[in-house]
Formats: sequence, C-alpha cells, structure tokens
Amino acid sequence: MADQDARSGEGRRPTGIPVLRWEEPPEGPVLVLLDQTRLPAEEVELVCTDAAALVEAIRSLAVRGAPLLGVAGAYGVALAAVRGFEVEEAAAALAGARPTAVNLGVGVRRAQAAHRETLARTGDPGQAAAAALSAARALHREDAEASARMAGHGLALLDELLPAGGHRVLTHCNTGSLVSGGEGTAFAVVLAAHRSGRLRRLWVDETRPLLQGARLTAYEAARNDMAYTLLTDNAAGSLFAAGEVDAVLIGADRIAADGSVANKVGSYPLAVLARYHHVPFIVVAPVTTVDPDTPDGASIEVEQRPGYEVTEVTAPQVPVAGAGGGIPVAPLGTQAYNPAFDVTPPELVTAIVTEEGVVSPVTNDALAALCARSRQVTIS
Repeated sequence: MADQDARSGEGRRPTGIPVLRWEEPPEGPVLVLLDQTRLPAEEVELVCTDAAALVEAIRSLAVRGAPLLGVAGAYGVALAAVRGFEVEEAAAALAGARPTAVNLGVGVRRAQAAHRETLARTGDPGQAAAAALSAARALHREDAEASARMAGHGLALLDELLPAGGHRVLTHCNTGSLVSGGEGTAFAVVLAAHRSGRLRRLWVDETRPLLQGARLTAYEAARNDMAYTLLTDNAAGSLFAAGEVDAVLIGADRIAADGSVANKVGSYPLAVLARYHHVPFIVVAPVTTVDPDTPDGASIEVEQRPGYEVTEVTAPQVPVAGAGGGIPVAPLGTQAYNPAFDVTPPELVTAIVTEEGVVSPVTNDALAALCARSRQVTIS
C-alpha cells in the first residue's frame, strides 16, 4: 500500500528530500520514495508499506535508475520480511518489475540470500528479516561509495581525452542523485567536472517520450548551478555537426559480457553520431550493472513500455483526458512503438567507467577481468 505526502521543494538541493529512505514509524516500517513522476513541479513522497506498492512504484517510474533500483529492490525484500509477508513471492515480483535493469535483480537477490541464510541457520524470522535489512543498508552505502569513485575515474578520463579542459558534455536520460545512493553515475562525473571548473556546458537531451532529461537532469543541473542547455533528442545531430560536443556521457541499465550497453532508448543513435564525429562516447555504471550471464547485446531483454506514453503527454497538476491519464497528442487508436531501451554495441563505446576503474577498449576479456577484480575486492 502506498500513500503520498507533498512537500515544498523551495530552496532545497536535489538531495534535500532523500530519494529513498527506510523509516520505522509506530505503525510499522515503511520505504519512503521521492516520487520522480511529479518532478520538477513538486517534490512528493511516496510511502510504500509493502512490496506490492514498491513494484507499482518501480513500474510507474516513481523510482527509477539502475543503481537505485538495486537498492530499492533490496529494501523491498527487507520490507516484506519485516512485515511478515511471503519473502520469496515478494522477491520474485520485485525482480520482474523491470526486466532490462539488471541491478534490480542483483539487489533483490542479495537481500533474499541474506534472509535465506539467516533463516536456515537460526530458524528465527526476526533475525532473518534483520539480516535482509542489513544487506539492503549495506548495498545503499556501497552504491554511494561507488558513485564517488566513478566520479573520480570519469573525471580523470575526461582530462586525459580532453586535456584542454572546458568540457562540453552531452548526456541522455537522467543519471544523477535521483538514480543513486550517491551523486549518480554519468551525472556524478559531470558534477565533478563542474565543481573543478572544467565543465563549460552540459547539453541535456530531453529524452523522449517521458522527458527524464527535461524533467530530472535539468532539475538536478539547475539545483547544482551548472551551465546547461536543454535540447530535443533529434537536435543532437546538428549539435555534433556544429562541433559543440566534446564528449557523450551516459549511464547503463545492463552491460552484457561482450560490452554491449543497454540504456534509455536514444542512446544508440548518439553513439553512432559520436563515432562519425570522432567524439568520445563514455558509459558510466557500477560493476553490478555488468551482467556476465548475458553474453551479448542480442541476448538483452528490452522492456516494451505502454503505447500511451508516446501517444499522450502527462504533466503534474494538468487535467487529463487520455486512456493512460495524459493529454492525447495522436489520433485515437494510434499504435506506438515504445521500447524503453536500445543497445549500443561495444565497438561504438570508447570506455566504460566503473568504481573499480576504466575499461577501454571495451572487450569481453577486459570486462571479465574487471568483474573478477571487483569480486576479489568484495571478498577481501
């Protein structure tokens, strides 16, 4: 069950209201989310009292972004355990809420494994629930730490590729603090460049059809006093042609073993443009986004979203008329092709930046070595 509580966003930074937090009021534990579907018009919190409410929040994109989905999934398992619901059933529902986002399943499985192991060892549901919550909190902390390390590695790479400074960076979708326990993935790199005085301009793709760039990245850029300009997705080509882009930085929802990158639809055309114009195309994502069990890009399941997201537009506090709750912009009955992601092949990716370092060139062997190194660090 979910409830909403509106709060003023006046004078707040993007992290003024935490994007996600665990709370324990007298009536029982809850997971509180910043509802990203209501931004930038208002900052509204969504309170989830069970895993079913969180599944709906994930599907509706109230909570989104690969790293944060992993954290949310882990907390969802803990929420089911603490409140006495069927944990295995909740875990299955959570893991299947968005099929392309590999981090979601990683987070769910981590909390689920902690719950299973403790329950088998102690036979105490209370201790098992506490173990699941501890696993979720640990993942939350680790994601914040990974974000900071990715920012450092990414900024060093930008300085190496673009030693003249004054970086003009193009980004797609949203990859900041709204998708992370820290300051994000690709946006965290841009933010580091901004703070060090090396960012000249952030070009923000609108990101059709749900406008995560216009609503969310622009929101975060403005709150951080960053020099940014919003553009329609199909204006990117003219921007490249004019020589106004020095690098493209994006996040990822799944990276296959061969280095193929699934990200918000519209990323692949940017990679093609970047290659033609000799501009670095850089992917920033935590190691948990690399899925060694998915061999290549063709094996990535691409989520298909409802057609009304294309045939209608939605805006907070605006009267609605369409079947999907939005304002119709296409004739009634129009069919829409609406994949949530596209896949960029590794040969178009200049580098993948992770918390464990940079992979360039992007190859199966290099990614496998990175993942092995990450596992050794985790074990030690």
